[in-house]
Amino acid sequence: MSQLSTDTAAIRNPKKRRKYDYRRYHPLLIMMIPGLIYLLINNYLPMFGIVIAFKEVNFAKGIFASDWVGFRNFEFLFASNNAYIITRNTILYNLVFLILGTFFSFVVAILLNEVKNKVLLRSYQAIISMPHLISWVIVSYLVYAFLSVDNGFVNRTILPLFGIEEEIYWYTEAKHWPWILTLVDLWKRVGYGSIVYFAALLGINDEYYEAARLDGASRLQQIRYITLPIVVPVIIMMAMLQLGRIFYSDFGLFYQVTLNSGALFKTTATIDTYVLNGLTGGGNLGMSAAAGFYQSIVGFILVLLVNYLVRRKDRENALF
Repeated sequence: MSQLSTDTAAIRNPKKRRKYDYRRYHPLLIMMIPGLIYLLINNYLPMFGIVIAFKEVNFAKGIFASDWVGFRNFEFLFASNNAYIITRNTILYNLVFLILGTFFSFVVAILLNEVKNKVLLRSYQAIISMPHLISWVIVSYLVYAFLSVDNGFVNRTILPLFGIEEEIYWYTEAKHWPWILTLVDLWKRVGYGSIVYFAALLGINDEYYEAARLDGASRLQQIRYITLPIVVPVIIMMAMLQLGRIFYSDFGLFYQVTLNSGALFKTTATIDTYVLNGLTGGGNLGMSAAAGFYQSIVGFILVLLVNYLVRRKDRENALF
């Protein structure tokens, strides 16, 4: 009774309500502090470094006292002869990873949903999620063990099975790497990505499937008319988040796995690796900051654009 009277008094008195809400939720607010501090330090304080993109950094003068050069640093990306190659590779690889990754993650989630034995389910989840926990340095060694010219598993075991005796110099032939990078990315990410869709599948009421089975619907029809429509909002949300980083490439995949081989430049160079090579070669911090700023702006615009298109078609599936 006293709790009820306290709640009623808090509702009638706004000042008391604010104080009451704070006292009620202050444990949760305290728990948020570490996350908020991390978010501030990692995501917001570095934004002051955007000014580097418009300056010719001189460490003797300091960042803010360095000479202002305007958009000169951006010319590095747009005036370079390699601008088309690195932009094309960055966008096309990310689109392929997005489409194939979403498709296979959803398929794996459906397969996991068919496993009814909890012990087997946990084992499968652990196995398919393990590649995501392996660092790209280790992955690069695993890929090298497969593709090494002298002792690689592919050259020594797989190719002879198909009657191919001639060795393939994988790290000097650029034409093979779009397939290699795609397979490596799918192997590393699909298992972990399927967990999100699997969680969405667990939220579907079994009565829908029971009604569909009574109507004679096959398993594929149940997936098409029940599972897919319910999971579509999750797929759209994940796709939009990935589209926001379409101008970013996974540095470990394109730098570590390829061993930064210059012979593979045409099919493996992206904006991130190109900037790093330019930074390590010339030490141009302004150029590196300009590339990061350019990627952020384009990603932000893409998220807004895709969200606008989704909102026009289906308001409920939009992020905002």
